[in-house]
Amino acid sequence: MRLKDKVAIVTGAGSGFGEGIVERFAEEGCKVVVNDVNAENGKKVAAALNAHHGDGTAIFVQADVTDDAAVKAMVETAVDRFGRLDILVNNAGISHVNMPMLDVPEEMVDKIFDVNVKAIWIAARHAIPHLRKVGGGVIINNASTAGLRPRPGLTVYNASKGAAITLTKSMAVEFAPENIRVNALCPVAGETPLLATFMGADTPENRAKFRASVPLGRLSTPRDIANAALYLASDDAAFITGVALEVDGGRCV
Repeated sequence: MRLKDKVAIVTGAGSGFGEGIVERFAEEGCKVVVNDVNAENGKKVAAALNAHHGDGTAIFVQADVTDDAAVKAMVETAVDRFGRLDILVNNAGISHVNMPMLDVPEEMVDKIFDVNVKAIWIAARHAIPHLRKVGGGVIINNASTAGLRPRPGLTVYNASKGAAITLTKSMAVEFAPENIRVNALCPVAGETPLLATFMGADTPENRAKFRASVPLGRLSTPRDIANAALYLASDDAAFITGVALEVDGGRCV
């Protein structure tokens, strides 16, 4: 088991990519904190993990990733329950509906940057002291192909993911001397609740059009992203830091 005796916090784990990540981590022996703002979804995911992998595998902690006090409490809960923290996955993210940049409301711009960028800083400031205590660790930030190959209609979202990628690379350099590896995942759009937001409308026609832009001919799945996250979190990637890993079926080529 590649993550045996490790402890991870995964934000936005009540559905989509985050749910896939906590399931994959648990399969590899990891104890996980399932975080989400949606208590119903998060509790359901944590209960399923405990049912499938044994009681005590997972706990649910409801927290808004933009709320400093709530994130601090979440990290402390993880350490109190499991005794340590090894892995932080900043997966929670939001987007505006596909639209012209000038039509995006200002409050939505602020919210996107708070969730997709500032929340990484908030989580890091509370998690890194605990990673230091165990001699290092791993931070994975869920960015997007939108931060590498931006297209019209999602300009503000694209900018937030570009910022997340740059933040990842800078963190990687800053914390490397402490054996804290920081990487980003850049998924292409997949089977998650955000899909309709990216497309404007989730229709068979729009799906076919999007699939046609992916050389491997399909959307991403939570399992695709989870497998990539597992690699980056494991010792198999012990010499990998500062990368923005494209999990995109070739879309960024």
